[in-house]
Amino acid sequence: MKQQTLAIIKPDGVARKLIGSVVSKIENEGLSITAMKLIRMTKEQAKGFYKVHEGKPFYGSLTDFMSSGPCVVMVLEGEDAISRYRKLMGATDYRKADRGTIRREYATDIEKNVVHGSDSPESAEFEISYFFSALEIV
Repeated sequence: MKQQTLAIIKPDGVARKLIGSVVSKIENEGLSITAMKLIRMTKEQAKGFYKVHEGKPFYGSLTDFMSSGPCVVMVLEGEDAISRYRKLMGATDYRKADRGTIRREYATDIEKNVVHGSDSPESAEFEISYFFSALEIV
């Protein structure tokens, strides 16, 4: 089933100049990038984006981190895009991620793990609309 998902290259990935490497992996996976932009979230925007995690112990540090520098936000499209991108990202804990995944190759920390991806069609819909209008998606 063709679907869309949101992908983010987090501040650590942007700071370490990994944008091209991550985009190459996405394209090599056969996913299409239908929208992409460089943004810098405010703390309030990060809190809104990650509101699903509000109240969890890592919420404050996560929103601090995500508002600490520029991010690249993208809409990816393809057959089973959500599951394919999640597999390409690898486990949240990069030490448990499979070889060849983005997190295994580039992450340095469980929080500074380079990328984010939607985990369901419902979250993809919310996340994409959080950053993109319909006019921005090709």
